[in-house]
Amino acid sequence: MPASCGCSGWGPPVPELPEVETVARDLRGLILGATIVGARVSWPRTVRTHAPELFGEAVAGHRVVDVGRRAKLIVVHLSGDAVLTIHLKMTGQLFVVPAGAPEDPYVRLVLELDNGREIHFRDIRKFGRVGLYQADGTPFAAFGPEPLDPAFTLRAFRKLIRRRKARLKPLLVDQAFLAGVGNIYADEALWAARLHPLRSAASLHPPDERRLYLELRRVLAEAVARRGSSIDDYTAPEGIYQRTGEPCPRCGRPIRRVVIGARSTHFCSWCQRLPSRDRAGAAAILRGIVPRDGVAPGRRGTRWTELAGKAAIGLSADEAARAVERERAGRTRRAAATRRARARAAVGG
Repeated sequence: MPASCGCSGWGPPVPELPEVETVARDLRGLILGATIVGARVSWPRTVRTHAPELFGEAVAGHRVVDVGRRAKLIVVHLSGDAVLTIHLKMTGQLFVVPAGAPEDPYVRLVLELDNGREIHFRDIRKFGRVGLYQADGTPFAAFGPEPLDPAFTLRAFRKLIRRRKARLKPLLVDQAFLAGVGNIYADEALWAARLHPLRSAASLHPPDERRLYLELRRVLAEAVARRGSSIDDYTAPEGIYQRTGEPCPRCGRPIRRVVIGARSTHFCSWCQRLPSRDRAGAAAILRGIVPRDGVAPGRRGTRWTELAGKAAIGLSADEAARAVERERAGRTRRAAATRRARARAAVGG
């Protein structure tokens, strides 16, 4: 199978800033300088900006000048002042393969290059989107500042957060507030800063603001250095994401989980105290804590690194090998289930 990139919860999570940054950096090395000569679209809604039959004509002839990231978008800068944006969403993956390579049924869009290669956009759930814009018409204005931008100073963060009264977890994952932060890194930064996810931004004191700013940037920078969280092992050796019921690495009390705005949120109720002024409004949400002790019931959805494709851009060699092995095991289980169903049907007949 070709090269990829992708993410948790009950179903795959959307890749966040570090994962998308990793994919963009890897993709850059594979396609920089190539010219797009055509496109094939098999799922029309994948293309955000053009009718499928017009997209190939619009993108053809543009040379790849650079590849970067804005928020959770991969941004391919093209000649002619054009910009191609790729939003992976839950299950989007990118592969760069030789022209004519077999396409699996989940490939929604193919970009043909002049060097005999193709970019395949694979997306099981069909939520991913690709758009082609002129540089002055990109959708970037809707995003807040980049948290790792050198220009995003503590002073800039304070100016930004002091305008807001929302609770911290929903605020941090609001892309109009800060670009690229999602469920995983919001939880980790809040835990590291000892701030409760339901605490209001208006209740923060200057030392709280400083801790949150520093920890958010540290967590994101560390994850970028690790080539993204991999979801599986980001929390080792310290961290709380998806560790419900396990001991807090700092105090040893159980990590708890609560759903805030349809997002699974992890925290330590001892290390991350909720001020009394915020408790009344948070009471209804906190009654939904699962569990108070022990391990949370339920199932874990497929993680982005488990989506399969040993050549997926953004995966390490170990991650790709594990994904392929999981895919092979899944096929074996499905085949066995089919045989059992047929045997039962034959007996019943």
